[in-house]
Formats: sequence, C-alpha cells, structure tokens
Amino acid sequence: MRKSISILALLMSMFFTANAQYENTKIQIGQKAPELAFASPGGKVMKLSEMTKGKYVILDFWASWCGPCRMANPGLVRMYNEYNKKKFKGGSGFTVVSVSLDKDANAWKAAIAKDGLVWANHISDLGGWQSQAAGEYGLEYIPQCFLLDPKGNVIGKYSRAEEAESELKKYAM
Repeated sequence: MRKSISILALLMSMFFTANAQYENTKIQIGQKAPELAFASPGGKVMKLSEMTKGKYVILDFWASWCGPCRMANPGLVRMYNEYNKKKFKGGSGFTVVSVSLDKDANAWKAAIAKDGLVWANHISDLGGWQSQAAGEYGLEYIPQCFLLDPKGNVIGKYSRAEEAESELKKYAM
C-alpha cells in the first residue's frame, strides 16, 4: 500500500511538474549560476563556486520530506557513481552539489545517510521553502536540478537529475 501511494505521488509530481519544468524564468540557460554559500551537515560553510570549480555539476535541489526527491535519489547516486571518475571535455571532472530545502538538520542528515548520497557537497540554510537558494533559483517545485559547465554557467534545467544524463554524456570522454 505504501509503495502504491509513493508511486502515485511520484506520478502526480511528474504530471504537475512536466509542463512547469521550463516555466521558471529566474534562471536562464547560459547565465552564470548564482553563488550559494551555506552550511554543510557538519556546519562548515561551503561555497558553490569553490565546490564546482572546473567541473561539470548537477546542482540538485531536494528535501528529506519530499517523496519524489527521495524516489529520484537512487538515479542521482547511480549517475554520480558512473560519472565522478570520468574525464570530461573542457573540465576536470564531475560532481553533485545537493541543496536541501529542509528545516530539520537531523532529518536532512538522516536522509543523506539512508539514501547513500556519498558526495561531499551537501549544503542548506535550513530555511525550507523560504531558503535563500529557493528564492535565488526561483524554485517552484522539487526535485529540480541544473546542469552547470566548468565555468559555472547553467547549461540545463531539469525536474530530475537523470534527465540531465543525455546532456552530460556529450561532454564525457
């Protein structure tokens, strides 16, 4: 029963976000990704520009309480594991930066561990939908992600990270 409800929630999320995917006009393809500087789960302030310098990046917005986000995490983990050691044209590699819209630090940390989000780049201001990141990026739904090039420019916008894979493959060697 729980699985059926989760699948229904995912399908509804996909239905409602499919048409809204490109309505977000706050961030445009080709523009420099706005800087983010928030705390990691350990409390260290991390800057987007420092975590991503010279790399292709999936900038993933999610939350521990978001069912569709949690259902998308296995695909993101698979992509990270597949691409994080590959060489890329014009870049020094690939990484993921996860930006949480959580308000509860313990729930955020527990979800990172439970979902096996093994990359080091996790940040949040614990502001929920009032997060500075949600405002900067004009988020209207999650999961949502952006593909950044090695110079920090937005080269794609997606509902889920796996949707960025075909674009990412173009740069992998």
